[in-house]
Order: sequence, then structure tokens, then C-alpha cells
Amino acid sequence: MGTRNVALVLLAAVLLQTLLPASSAEGLVRIGLKKRPIDQNSRVAERLSAEEKQRLLRGANSLGSGSEGDIIALKNYMNAQYFGEIGVGTPAQKFTVIFDTGSSNLWVPSSKCYFSIACYLHSRYKSGQSSTYKKNGKPAAIHYGTGAIAGYFSRIEFIEATKEPGLTFMVAKFDGILGLGFQEISVGNAVPVWYNMIKQGLISDPVFSFWFNRHAGEGEGGELVFGGVDPSHYKGNHTYVPVTQKGYWQFNMGDVLVDGKSTGFCKGGCAAIADSGTSLLAGPTAIITEINEKIGATGVVSQECKTVVSQYGQQILDLLLAETQPAKICSQVGLCTFDGTHGVSAGIRSVVDSGAGKSNGDLRSDPMCNACEMAVVWMQNQLAQNKTQDLILNYINQLCDRLPSPMGESSVDCASLKSMPDIAFTIGGKKFSLKPEQYILKVGEGPAAQCISGFTAMDIPPPRGPLWILGDVFMGAYHTVFDYGKLRVGFAESA
Repeated sequence: MGTRNVALVLLAAVLLQTLLPASSAEGLVRIGLKKRPIDQNSRVAERLSAEEKQRLLRGANSLGSGSEGDIIALKNYMNAQYFGEIGVGTPAQKFTVIFDTGSSNLWVPSSKCYFSIACYLHSRYKSGQSSTYKKNGKPAAIHYGTGAIAGYFSRIEFIEATKEPGLTFMVAKFDGILGLGFQEISVGNAVPVWYNMIKQGLISDPVFSFWFNRHAGEGEGGELVFGGVDPSHYKGNHTYVPVTQKGYWQFNMGDVLVDGKSTGFCKGGCAAIADSGTSLLAGPTAIITEINEKIGATGVVSQECKTVVSQYGQQILDLLLAETQPAKICSQVGLCTFDGTHGVSAGIRSVVDSGAGKSNGDLRSDPMCNACEMAVVWMQNQLAQNKTQDLILNYINQLCDRLPSPMGESSVDCASLKSMPDIAFTIGGKKFSLKPEQYILKVGEGPAAQCISGFTAMDIPPPRGPLWILGDVFMGAYHTVFDYGKLRVGFAESA
């Protein structure tokens, strides 16, 4: 099916008009998505941005926009692959943007951005050329995992970026970002474009859906459909789950299985978000490490992990065998303190103050405490499989060697894809499996080609976490529906 490109035109104080294709009787607004492969330039820039990301992870930066802000701060657009075109102003000035369900603001570079190289490498909004422009001037800033933007709101509640420091947006193939999350996480409480489309009746139903074409070189990169779904984009029926917390498109997820076997980590349930602005699939380090071990991914050795196993491994095993509550074990061996629900490093606050509901921006945790918590999860899983104590301790040592690198990227042997296991996620009681060719990303061609794991580690502490972020790796395999009217998310096999 041919893709019909649509430019969203923002007029006056709200979105008033959309340039629809001639045959728009179906009530759908379609935006063709372009795809680019992950390249070496992005990977190099990402590594150079590692220090900034680690500073954020340690809590040096906070958005100050509520409990949702911390996860926005961890977002990484470095390897974003899918983008489309919009028009801003009258007449329309065209920009290429990422359509991001993991944020809620629209921003594009401003012609008044003078001191950031990134702005000169992309299209810039010229307010003087728009007949509907009226000044707002309210300052705005958004921090991401490997980048940041700052600027001010324009009259129509989008952000003109006047600062784009760092490498992230310098090497980006897109100009800006159009957020499709809820207003609860919108910086400045700006009304998202999506809300205005609904309010003004520009679409038939308050629903939008993503189809990503994961077959490189085969036509368009995908399609974003506002107002419903295109039956040619998926197979079978969608499995729907309710949104559990507005902000991100968040829902409850069940067990994670490797080659059909439970990891045990999410048997009691985990939170997950569907995020079109994240290329990879992010999850807790403990489980990502197990997955890396099964697929042969090479990470970095964690000395803290090996120290915990050698000095406390037997003690942890004994406590598990004595049926000690797992959440209390690391505090009993003296590596963490117990806050009533889980182990935390002494003196470290959780991400969200449950009393005030405010973010403190502190994502730090002691490495030894973290390593202990992971060891408990791994040992529980091995005990459930009736493994001997010696085998368990040896296996945990092997997992220490598979811990992801600080940037979360792990390499695999491209020739080994056929021997890698399927990884499955339980959503709405149904198992959604990813095959190796779906979760391994290839960089380059021919003898120089490299393969990287589509799984990356990111630990969000309780009460917000543990949290999984199902990015393009997952959404490419499964057509995803975002139903604002019924507050639910749906998944079906992509066509």
C-alpha cells in the first residue's frame, strides 16, 4: 500500500488544520515514516556522550517536572531510526521529527539558535515568516539521557529550541521531536499536539497506531496512522491492556521468558511502557544480563559483581534456602539497607518521594548493593531449576562477565543468530516472542558488519520501577495501537 504523506500544520494558538490526502473519507490521517540504519557515527557520538548520561544516572540533573521527569531524562535518541515530516506555521515550514510516545512536547530548532552547531545542521523555524506567529516567550528546557535542549515556548505551545548542546542532536538525522505522551509529563504543561487533534475533530477516533517496516530496503520505513488502524499493517487480533498510569503509555507486564523458560523476575508483574522514541528494548540489569548470557553477548566484567559472589555468594544462597524474604537478604548481609519493600544503598533516597510525589532526581545506588540484588534474582531463578550450589555460584560468576557496558550496548557474533533463543514477554496473558533476527541490530554491511544486542540495561528503582521500555525493537515486531479514548495499548503481529 502506498504511503500518503501528511504535513501537520500548526496555526494560531492551537492545531487548527491538517493537510489531509484527497481520499480522507476513511477518517484516518497518515504520516509516512522514513527509516535509517544505525550507523557508526551515532555509536561513536553515543560513547562520547557517556559521561553526561552517567551523570544523569547518578542524579546530577533533574527536570523538576514531577515524578515522570526522571525517565524522560534517561531517554536516548542517538539511535532513533524512524522519523516523519510535519509543517509548522503559515505557510508551513517543514521539519523532520521523531514521533515519540515517551514524551509530550513538540520542539524544533529556532532561527534564533546562534551558538549551537546542531541548529545550523538542521531546518530552523523562522517566526518572522509565519503570518500566525505571536510571541509567548516562556522559557523551556528538556534534558535527555544523552542530550538536552533549551529555548522558549512559541504562541502555539511548541518549543523553539535556541540551545542544543552536545553531540546528540548534531549527528541526528531529524530536526526535532513531536511527543505523543500524556499532558501529565509535558514540560510547561503544554497541550500536546495530539490532544488538539482530538479536540478539534480532525480525526474520527481518539486512536493512533504505529507500523514499523523492519525489512530494510523494502519500500517505506513505516506509517503512523491517526484516527484508527490500517488492517494491512497487522495479522490477527490485538491484545489490549489498560494504561495503569498516565504520563507515559504505561501498562502491566508479566513474566519474561528466555527460550521458553521463565526468568522469574516479572512473575509477580512489572511495569512497562511502549515507547516509539526508544530504539532498543530496555529492562532491569539483572534480566538483561541473563538474556545477554543466553545470546552470547559480550559486555564488561563487573568487579563488584564478582566480589559479591566470592565473599557473600554462599551466605546469600543459605539465606534463600532458609526461605528468608528475598527483598531483605542484601540488608541482612550488610550490603544494603531495607526500606520496607526492597534493599537500597544506605542514605540513598528512592526516585519518587511517595509523600510529596516529587522527583528528587537521584538515581544513584551503591554498586555492591546493586550487585547483591542482582545475585539474589539470579540465584532464585537457578534454585527454582533445582541446580546444585556449585553450579549456581559458577553460573553467577559467568553472568558477572555478561553485564552490559556502561552505555548498555553489547556485541554478539553475527554468525550465531541461528543458535540464539527466542525472548518472550507476557502481556495481557499472551506471550509475545522476539526472534534473534528481530532483536539483533546489524551495523554496516559485508565483512565489516557488526551485530549488537537489541536489549539494553536501565534500572528504575521502586516505586516507579522495575520498568521495561519496549522500544522500536519490540514495536517493529508488533503493530502497536495507542487508544486514548479507552486508555489502553494494543499489540498484534506486524504484517
